[in-house]
Amino acid sequence: MNLSVVDVLAAVPQALSGLPLRIDPDEVLRFQGYKPGLDVPSAEVRAIFDEALALGERLMDPRVVYRAIPVSRRGDDWLEAEGQRLHIPSIGRLWGPVDWLGAGICTVGQAVADRARSLFSERELPLAVMLDSVGSAAAESLAEYANDLLCQAAVAASAAAVAAGALRVTNRVSPGYAGWPTEEQRALFALCPGEPIGVALNEACVMTPEKSISFLVGIGPEARVDHYFSQCRRCWMAQCAYRRAPAQVTVRR
Repeated sequence: MNLSVVDVLAAVPQALSGLPLRIDPDEVLRFQGYKPGLDVPSAEVRAIFDEALALGERLMDPRVVYRAIPVSRRGDDWLEAEGQRLHIPSIGRLWGPVDWLGAGICTVGQAVADRARSLFSERELPLAVMLDSVGSAAAESLAEYANDLLCQAAVAASAAAVAAGALRVTNRVSPGYAGWPTEEQRALFALCPGEPIGVALNEACVMTPEKSISFLVGIGPEARVDHYFSQCRRCWMAQCAYRRAPAQVTVRR
């Protein structure tokens, strides 16, 4: 299904494809080790960067699957939903009281990684390394895009049902980051399977295609959304009553 909107409280997994995603060039350079505002790539590196970015945008196939699950219990360092307990340090303090978990998986497909691998085999090493960074940045940009979609869906849902209270969506977290154990990827996949978008999880909790990201957001009227990073800085929604910071860059084409 070709969609660009999502139901933030959807109980059944929703698969989105055909998303108008733009790869963030700064993310590509970050994966290359460049520090924003400090390191400037040479003209030669810039030419390789431009070639890899154009190639990556042609090859990527951005897809997202998402569903929402009511929170049954919560503590300072854990959340429980549908029998799955997720151990995320300080999540109670960071997110506040959330009523639903939004579980999502996103991928930009296998083609970017396959082409980077073939370039390595052809000894086109600079372009291969840059294209691999493009694939990683594309997955990161897609996760940000999905977070934006959910934020906007919550705003729309709140406007449609004011009496029920405004919904808020937190910033995303992913297994393997911020002290959340990587092995809990299994619990996240139990809440939101990757099959609808062709993402599988192996026994080592590594996803295939490799340029994929799983994530969790908290949802609820009292959810905290401004404590560590404001997705508003990337959001493209022009007239949003909940905007907390001016937009600086967008991952929407």
